[in-house]
Amino acid sequence: MTDIAPTATVDKTAQLGDNVHIGPGCLIAPYAVIGNNCFFKANSIVCSGVTIGDNNRFYSNTVMGEDPQIIGTVDPDTKLIIGNDNIFRENVNISRGSLKGGGKTIIGNSNFLMMGTHIGHDSLVEDNCVIGNNSLMAGHCKIECNAWFSARTSVQQFVTVGRFVFTAGASAILNDMPPFVRCSEYPAVPRGLNAIGLQRAGFEESSIAALKQAFRKLYRRRNADTLAQMVEEISSADIQDPNVIYLIDHLKKSLQHHMGRYLELFR
Repeated sequence: MTDIAPTATVDKTAQLGDNVHIGPGCLIAPYAVIGNNCFFKANSIVCSGVTIGDNNRFYSNTVMGEDPQIIGTVDPDTKLIIGNDNIFRENVNISRGSLKGGGKTIIGNSNFLMMGTHIGHDSLVEDNCVIGNNSLMAGHCKIECNAWFSARTSVQQFVTVGRFVFTAGASAILNDMPPFVRCSEYPAVPRGLNAIGLQRAGFEESSIAALKQAFRKLYRRRNADTLAQMVEEISSADIQDPNVIYLIDHLKKSLQHHMGRYLELFR
């Protein structure tokens, strides 16, 4: 049974699924779509153009789907699409897409966005990501599955963060970050393989060993070889491990743009 607090405002055109809880002071705007078993604590806002799946939990003062933060632009017909089983802690703010950027911001499934997280317009957060307190993502970012951001991680616009990346606190990611690595500093750079994260995720030891060997070749170079040269050398070999293949393909894409941001090619 749907439960709406007396002080909440739910537009009559909004679509609510079964067993939805709308807390005090919440605002559900016209034509918003909310799935089953969603829970909104006090003062949460869902704007027009937002579609939310099932089993999502929104803590106090979350704002879903407000206008993209672009100076001089209001795009009323764009969307924010949220999947299933996500947790959004206090003060999380996610913008809708922009017409120039494809019109959609997308949050996948089973993500945990901690207090104060901001996701900019036209960004994509895939599945099973953990985004630490006060982390910020600019527009047009892509965060692949199983990324783990420590608190206050910041991501430059048009940056892709690969799957199973682990960031240290206050990392500033200005270029694409390859999958499976630990990164830190300003600007953030790969510091090692995220071996513990891969072990916890059930990666085979042979695959972790292959990734470690590839990482050493790519980032522990002792001569004048560039990253691009090492990527080419590894890709020309007979690579057996699919995760190493994915790592090399990710780097090849990033190297196509002079700033190491593959998505910039589609600006």
